[in-house]
Amino acid sequence: MLVAPYWPLIDGIVRSFHGTPVDVPLLGTVGSAEDAVRALEAVSTPRTVALYLNTPNNPSGRVIPHPWLEAIVEWATERGLWIFADEVYERYQYQGEHFSCRALAPEQTFAAYSFSKAWGMAGNRCGFMVGPEPAMAELRKIGTHTFYSAPTAAQLAGELALGPTGDAWVEAARQQYQSLGAQTAARLGLEPPEGGTFLFFDVAHRLDQRGLQGFLEDCVDHGLLLAPGSSFGPYPTHVRLCFTAVPPERTLRGVEILARLLGR
Repeated sequence: MLVAPYWPLIDGIVRSFHGTPVDVPLLGTVGSAEDAVRALEAVSTPRTVALYLNTPNNPSGRVIPHPWLEAIVEWATERGLWIFADEVYERYQYQGEHFSCRALAPEQTFAAYSFSKAWGMAGNRCGFMVGPEPAMAELRKIGTHTFYSAPTAAQLAGELALGPTGDAWVEAARQQYQSLGAQTAARLGLEPPEGGTFLFFDVAHRLDQRGLQGFLEDCVDHGLLLAPGSSFGPYPTHVRLCFTAVPPERTLRGVEILARLLGR
């Protein structure tokens, strides 16, 4: 089960291991912890084995509220499900403290983290996972026989980031990202992101007979690259905007163009 919207590659990862991903739209769809549990229960079957969730969320920029996480984890543990908590943006939560699912069910939860995201090393493709020791031994076998290991240079860079210098860099980046995300959202008439580096919004009102593809092509003609919502779950008229892909001044110029395309 994939809490949607979700990081786009998780769908393919599940399929590559012969699983069947089941989308469960929650963020922006349900309004309470009880509703979230009901949505999960509605699509759960005896074949359900795991639950994936991502907070702070890529693509929406939303944070799953603490009470929701408690209710969701309780529901999952009662059914004996594995929980995959994608927490790669945990250092970029803009209000309050990040809460990890592992604190609620450490014996059933894997939590994923990323040097690529947290410390601005996107090209290094290096991260780490924390989980129950017996299962981690099996996970290491899978890793060894798929990608073997993260590049040595990336691991060394990650090691250097774990300390005061890396913490200072993250704090400066977090403040910049929060400010830029708020400016971007305000110009587009959206709620500011609660975490992460993205905004996710519906552009149905600006689509013509060409559909979303036509709108994305218009954006490309103006030098803007947006990701289609269908990459993140059942969102055929949404787009994702990354406000940290280029320097702030270029981002804001692009946002101004996008606002005009949206009639705002």
